[in-house]
Amino acid sequence: MKTLLIVLACAALLLFALLGGMFLPVFYAPRRRIRPKEEYPIPAGKIYKPHRAVMTQWMKETRAMPVEEVCITSFDGLKLYASYYENEPGAVIELMFHGYRGSAERDLCGGVQRAFALGRSAFVVDQRTAGRSEGRVITFGIRERRDCLAWVDYLVERFGPEVRIILTGISMGAATVLMASGMDLPGQVVGVIADCGYTSPKEIICTVMRRLKLPAKLLYPLVRLSARVFGGFDIEEASALEAVKRCPVPVFFAHGEADDFVPCEMSRVNYEACPAPKKLLTVPGAGHGLAYVLAPEEYLAALREIHK
Repeated sequence: MKTLLIVLACAALLLFALLGGMFLPVFYAPRRRIRPKEEYPIPAGKIYKPHRAVMTQWMKETRAMPVEEVCITSFDGLKLYASYYENEPGAVIELMFHGYRGSAERDLCGGVQRAFALGRSAFVVDQRTAGRSEGRVITFGIRERRDCLAWVDYLVERFGPEVRIILTGISMGAATVLMASGMDLPGQVVGVIADCGYTSPKEIICTVMRRLKLPAKLLYPLVRLSARVFGGFDIEEASALEAVKRCPVPVFFAHGEADDFVPCEMSRVNYEACPAPKKLLTVPGAGHGLAYVLAPEEYLAALREIHK
């Protein structure tokens, strides 16, 4: 009996260590280094090199704009931060969410310029675990969708019942706003912009595993269990695909056709499932998050069409 208990204890420790090894690279966000202001956090990868100059210029322009820093507390007690760039009083506000392990400045500097080009204000969120916001666990939109609704509540309370809000996101931020779109949205939310979003946390995790030549069918159940054990959440609790089926407001979907991180097909699937007024723009040759960079005029025209 003693030998059996030792064997079981060793097996439990081995499983615990295995789950920890799954959890850390997928869900855990270590403490972030604060970048000096002269640094411009352009994403790594050769697809971004041709666009470094324009992205850097967007960051410089955004840093020079008047900004108000805002903080709220999440449903689970985290301090969440955002930056508000006001175009003019009463303008539509785009509530913006960045991507997985990204940052508001890196992922959304072009979004601020784009919003202003459309006469809108930009309210740019540091997602939990990123920038100044607290947290150590990335949940692929599961908890972030509730943060989205908390920011909506803040905007309505601050600007009053006449405020008009468009939920905007890129990559994981797009999945976040799509997941939020299927929840109980107040009437002040008048649209959604989802740029290169995935269909579900499960599908994007399995897609990345397959791209890395890992056995997704074998490993995904362990990844899901690690989220339960160490993160306290179920990765299959929500999905963008299921939520968008309940979305009541117009949705603009955008995706680069050369995206090698989130397949363009995922936006097509989300688009087909959406019963609300909708528009899909796919940009040939555009990598992950680069649809607006490569086709700004077409992007703006499509947005003017869907969110009149």
